[in-house]
Amino acid sequence: MARPTILDRFRPVGAPGPSGPAGVPSTDQEGPDAELLPVFAALQPDTDEGRAQIQAAAVQARNLLAEARRQADAEVAQARLDSGSVRARAAEEVAQQAAAQEQEMLAQARNRAEQLSRSAQERLPALAAKIAESIARDNLAGDGGSESASGSSSGRTP
Repeated sequence: MARPTILDRFRPVGAPGPSGPAGVPSTDQEGPDAELLPVFAALQPDTDEGRAQIQAAAVQARNLLAEARRQADAEVAQARLDSGSVRARAAEEVAQQAAAQEQEMLAQARNRAEQLSRSAQERLPALAAKIAESIARDNLAGDGGSESASGSSSGRTP
């Protein structure tokens, strides 16, 4: 007798002739384990290969991770070595900028001082003339009769 297969479960129950109920298991003595055992046995090599690929990928991932960590540690160590020179360059740049700003501010202050000096020099003759006129008026007022006019308007007494 031939060995039953999964397809035997779906054979008609009745004899040839008019159709009988379809899809009803004819026998269920061995159970689903006996039916699925050949399928799982056929899949076993693929399952083993999949596990081997997973293990190889895990090993490769660990190796890549170890290499990445090594490279990162090397870059951090190099950055620490370079940080001193970078800080020195940054400090030099800041000092140069500060010196340039100081020179610019000093030049602006000198220009402003020169402007004020020129302005004072330009106003000095007019101011001196005004002071001389005021002194002359006060001295002349004390000698002549115009004292009352200038004294009353200035509010001073000789």
